[in-house]
Amino acid sequence: MMFSLFSSRCLLFIGLSIILVGCSSQQSKPMVKSAPSPVLRKQPPKIIPAPIPAPIPAPVPKPLTGLALVNSLLPPLLADRSGWGADIYAAFEALKIIPGKEQVCAVLAEIGQESSFQSEPVVFGLRKIVRRELEMRREKYSIPQWLMENSLALKSPDGRSYDERIEALRTENDVNRLYEDMISEIPFGGKLLADSNPVQTGGPMQVSLSFAKTYTAVHPYPFGGANALRKELFTRKGGLYFGIAYLLDYPASYGSMIFRFADFNAGRYSSRNAAFQSALHWLSGVAVETDGDLLRYKDGVALEENSQSMQALLSIAAQLNMDRNAMMRDLLLEKSFAFEQSPLYNRVFTLAATMPRARIPEITLQSPKISRKLTTAMYAKQVDARYQSCLKK
Repeated sequence: MMFSLFSSRCLLFIGLSIILVGCSSQQSKPMVKSAPSPVLRKQPPKIIPAPIPAPIPAPVPKPLTGLALVNSLLPPLLADRSGWGADIYAAFEALKIIPGKEQVCAVLAEIGQESSFQSEPVVFGLRKIVRRELEMRREKYSIPQWLMENSLALKSPDGRSYDERIEALRTENDVNRLYEDMISEIPFGGKLLADSNPVQTGGPMQVSLSFAKTYTAVHPYPFGGANALRKELFTRKGGLYFGIAYLLDYPASYGSMIFRFADFNAGRYSSRNAAFQSALHWLSGVAVETDGDLLRYKDGVALEENSQSMQALLSIAAQLNMDRNAMMRDLLLEKSFAFEQSPLYNRVFTLAATMPRARIPEITLQSPKISRKLTTAMYAKQVDARYQSCLKK
C-alpha cells in the first residue's frame, strides 16, 4: 500500500514535471514577429508654381518715313547732315515722289558717286581745260595772241586778274563765274565766249544744264531763281532737285535700279534701247553697237541717214511687216516711254521673246574731266555697290 501510494505520488510528480517542462519549452521557442505596420508620415503640402506670364512683346518700331528716313540713311559723319536731309526731302516733295528706302538710297548712291557729297565738287585739271578752250576760240576768231594776253591780265570784278583766276580754278562753279565775268567785262568777251561756257553740268549730282532747261519748260522750277537757271543748278538745293528729277522722275519698266544708274550716265532709256539693239543683232545678224542710241544725232536732232539699228531693221523688214517710214516713226520715240508701246518695239520682241528687255549700254566715257578709262558699265556697277550698301542700313 505504501508502494502504491508512493507510486501514485511519483507518477503525479512525474506528470507535473512533464507538464512544466513542456510549458517551459513552449515559452523559450522564439516568436515570429510580424512586419511592422508602415508609419504614415505627414507629407509636406505640394507647391504648385505660379504660372509664368507670357512675355510682353516689345513694340515694333514704326518704319521711318519722309525726312526721318532721309536723315537716317545719310552718311554719319557728313557735314551739315540736317541741311543735306532738308534739301533732299524738299526735292522729293516738290517732285511729288514718295521717298521710300529704295528711292532715297538710289539718290544717295548717285550723290556719293558724282561728288562725294560736295555741293561744289573739286575738278582737277580745270586750268588746262579752260586755257585749251580759250586758245581754240582765239584761233577760230583770229584774235591776236597779244590781245588775248593783255585781256587776261585785266583786273576782274573780284580784284584778281583773269589769269590769276584761271590758275586758281577748283570747281565748275569757279569756271562758270569766270566765264560770266569775262563775257561781260573784257572787250571781245561777248564774241569770244558767248554760248561757249565749257561748264555744262553742275551741282552735287552733276546734272546737265540742257536737262534743267528742258525740264523747267514743262515743270516750273519750284524754288525761285528760274531766271538764273545756271546759278540754281550750282546750288545744293537746285542741283539736288534736278538730279533727283533726272534719276527718278520718268517711267521705266526696269526690274533693277542699276539700269537707272546706267541711264543717269548714258541718257534716259539707254538701257532699254541697248537691249533692243541686242535683240536686233540676234534677229538679223547685222552688227549693232549696244550704245542706247537707235538713231544718229547731231546737236540733239535725229538725222535721216541710216543708223546701225535701222540697217538691221531693214534686213528683217519682211518679218516685221513694216516699211522704213513706219520704222522711223517709231524709232523717233526712243527717248520716251512710249517707244515700249510702239508696233516696232513689240514686233521685234515678239520675234525675240527670250531676249532681255534691259541691258547696260556699252559706252566708253570720254571727257576732259576723266583721267582714266571709265565705261557706263563700270559707272553703273560702282553706283549700284553704293546703293546695295545703303539698303543694308
